[in-house]
Amino acid sequence: MSRGPASVNPWLIAAAVMSATFMEVLDTTVVNVALPHIAGNLSASTSDATWVLTSYLVANAIVLPATAWFGSFFGRKRFLTVCIVIFTAASGLCGIATSLPMLIGARILQGAGGGALQPISQAVLLESFPPERRGIAMAVYTLGIVVAPVLGPTIGGWMTDSYSWRWVFYINVPIGILAILLTHVFIEDPPYIRNAARGRIDYVGFALLTIWIASLQIVLDKGQEADWLGSTFICWLMVSAAVGLVAFVIWELRIDEPLVVLRLLGNRNFMVGTAVVTAFGAVSYGVTALLPLFLQTLLGYPALQAGLVTSPRGFGSIAAMLAAGRLMGIIDSRVLIAVGFGAVAYSSALLGGLNVAVAPGNVIWPAVINGFGTALVFAPLATLTVATLRDEQLGSATGIFNLMRNLGGSIGIATVTTLLDRRSQMHAALMVGHLGPSHAAYRTTLHALAGGLASKVGDVAGAGKAYALLYAELGRQARLWAFVDDFRLMAAVSFLCVFSAVVFRRATSARAVAVH
Repeated sequence: MSRGPASVNPWLIAAAVMSATFMEVLDTTVVNVALPHIAGNLSASTSDATWVLTSYLVANAIVLPATAWFGSFFGRKRFLTVCIVIFTAASGLCGIATSLPMLIGARILQGAGGGALQPISQAVLLESFPPERRGIAMAVYTLGIVVAPVLGPTIGGWMTDSYSWRWVFYINVPIGILAILLTHVFIEDPPYIRNAARGRIDYVGFALLTIWIASLQIVLDKGQEADWLGSTFICWLMVSAAVGLVAFVIWELRIDEPLVVLRLLGNRNFMVGTAVVTAFGAVSYGVTALLPLFLQTLLGYPALQAGLVTSPRGFGSIAAMLAAGRLMGIIDSRVLIAVGFGAVAYSSALLGGLNVAVAPGNVIWPAVINGFGTALVFAPLATLTVATLRDEQLGSATGIFNLMRNLGGSIGIATVTTLLDRRSQMHAALMVGHLGPSHAAYRTTLHALAGGLASKVGDVAGAGKAYALLYAELGRQARLWAFVDDFRLMAAVSFLCVFSAVVFRRATSARAVAVH
């Protein structure tokens, strides 16, 4: 077993890597609520300002799967330290940006520096704890991966409203400096990395990786805005992503020293886990994107209040994290995965029964259950996915695993936002037929509204306002049904994932064989 030095407590190692990971994952959502403020302050349109998000995600996704190779080539501790330095310095540059191009450039640097933090943290934690305690290590990792995106909108809203959008980036600087110091003191490369011979740089593999991931990420982030296949730009990017992916897979399987070890997908647990974590990312990020939108666009909550209503989801995640760390040594991890997905399905179904007259409590409790189920899934899933791999394979495995979780998240967000717009239009078209003189309820409501408004603005203006109010309510109800469809879709996907647990091999015996 390749672990850190015995003199270093694994919990100190966990603190070192998780301080950086929590900061990086938080940054994927903390900026979202600040976008309107950024656009206004830098004299840019809201559409152009979304490149602040897209540029970060593209750079982040490109580095993720190549992390293990870079760590092996440069030394993992050195590479981790450099990445934290880049992320921290880029955060400072984001804060002082005086134009949108400058901010986007800084975000590209920030994403490139942050891309390695998730897989390296996961690999270091898995190696620092013995196999029987890796469930606890993954429970700690869950704190950053699952809880940070939930807290992001609340923290971002509070900082933006109370101070400035620039503090969304400045806050990373002291945390980054602390992470650099902790990494320097407590992290050490395992022997298989220290003694590894430096191979050749896979320039072709990295170029192909950049092409297909960048193309796919831009498609997912900009597709709905550009009307998908109605946009020539998006169509060409889809072709680029498909061709780049096929060429990348062929190239990486043929060379002796690949940038990304795709052959790991021949391992049953890893292949199943990678597929499941993609669906997991789609569901968890999909719900995270939908809830604030529902509260703000339909219920009229301001950004900060919407964040406060959804943030209890993090308390559910923390409770599940504490439970999973203890239960994984007692209960079969496959059972925990099934129960977790069941909880996510149940909570999504509850959210699929909401209406525009709900109280905050009707959102908070399903959100708490959703957070609990999400965190209960992740720790055993992450542990079981790599359970039959050797220690020297963990770096490559965690890079692929985290890439697919992030891409799943992008797919989930693109899917729910597209369906939200398309289903809103569909429901509006179906419902508008009921707004006609032949429907008694419509006539009664219209006359009542017009009569009430006539005394204030006159008969003609009152009739016009009555029509406007009814059609506004039609749009609101159509939008509500679109949200209901999205939440029910998330429930269906989660329910299907319950059955994925039976496909995994048991972790105990399989891991024992792999280690020895």
